[in-house]
Amino acid sequence: MFDKLDFIVEKYEEMSLKVSDPEIINNQPLWQKYIKDMGEMEPIVKKYAEYKKAKEELADAKEIVEMESDEEMRDLAKMEINELEHQIEQNEEELKILLLPKDPNDEKNVILEVRAGTGGEEAALFAQELLRMYMRYAERRGWKTELMDVNDTGIGGVKEAVVLIKGKGAYSRLKYESGVHRVQRVPETESAGRVHTSAATVAVLPEVDDVEVDLNPNDVRVDVYRASGNGGQCVNTTDSAVRLTHIPTGLVVTCQDEKSQIKNKEKAFKVLKSRLYDMMLAEQNKEISDARKSQVGSGDRSERIRTFNFPQGRVTEHRIGLTLYKLASIMDGELDEIIDGLITSDQAEKMKNF
Repeated sequence: MFDKLDFIVEKYEEMSLKVSDPEIINNQPLWQKYIKDMGEMEPIVKKYAEYKKAKEELADAKEIVEMESDEEMRDLAKMEINELEHQIEQNEEELKILLLPKDPNDEKNVILEVRAGTGGEEAALFAQELLRMYMRYAERRGWKTELMDVNDTGIGGVKEAVVLIKGKGAYSRLKYESGVHRVQRVPETESAGRVHTSAATVAVLPEVDDVEVDLNPNDVRVDVYRASGNGGQCVNTTDSAVRLTHIPTGLVVTCQDEKSQIKNKEKAFKVLKSRLYDMMLAEQNKEISDARKSQVGSGDRSERIRTFNFPQGRVTEHRIGLTLYKLASIMDGELDEIIDGLITSDQAEKMKNF
């Protein structure tokens, strides 16, 4: 580990000199790459410097205990030794986490898809509430949201919805949301007051650049049709909605959010490319594919990662055994406590193989 840390410090110092070189400054793409790489290395370099400083101070304190004749000074040095040993241990753990392999998609924007699962109209209503929850979470973090497509039920629920979430580190936090979310509550239509169980699925895909996906336009069938639902005066009067069918894979993407057919087509292609990229990653790494399938599942109630129990005001994150009695605030987008727990658990799992 320390050989790797020394190498990173050496590279960081080397780049620090290069970014001041007029020749590099004039080569903007290269200069920006160096700045980006330095930004990624800086937390490691700073933490390692903190670690080395603590090690030096520990050596000095131990020397005082061995050499100093003044008892009061020795006692102070012993106290400092205890504090420094704890700090060094903490620094080592933090350095290990900083050195863990980074997910190359972590800084990307997100295409988040919500679909109603088992439970009919109640599942569609829950899917709508999940969509709102993620939109509120994005708002709390200062991210921008753009609704790409919504297939609503007409009475407040959604069969499926796709939203683009733009913001720094959006994928790094939202990627843990993929899976089946289960709800337990008494539906408004339930006259006997019985608790029903329904489900909705969430899929989180990184938004991809054109260069990352080789998409042949000849492989895509484009159909246009009249939009339905709320959309202003153009609804049902012009063929503005777009449906893309990727012939080799059978993937189908629709978009009718915009009044302009051109804008809907652009958005639909963005979603299609992200889905193809997700498939490409899954093929490259079957373990990731199996994990994603086990997370998202079929939308059946039993395949859940999280349960929202309305009568008890409880949310249970089954993957890490976390239960919180703050359902209302979570549904209003306060997801950080759950997501932080999932990140910590993921890091601990990776640390086992460090």
